[in-house]
Amino acid sequence: PSAFPIKVMGLAAEGFVQAMTEIALRFDPGFDSAALEQRPSSGGKYLGLTLTVTATSREQLDALYRALGTHPMVKVVL
Repeated sequence: PSAFPIKVMGLAAEGFVQAMTEIALRFDPGFDSAALEQRPSSGGKYLGLTLTVTATSREQLDALYRALGTHPMVKVVL
């Protein structure tokens, strides 16, 4: 297991951070939402998040990327 940062960007809308936290917790029950980093865009329209999860397998990360990438509030996952 190792710490693995995932960057997610979406519209700065109410519920975005909560939705991304819930997805992270589904794949990493020990996810620490206090360590979540937030960066608003210069215009304030978008919000970038860094979710640092504990990676245990390639399958876990692939499934997490799929869940984040298909969420309607997400624009980009890196």
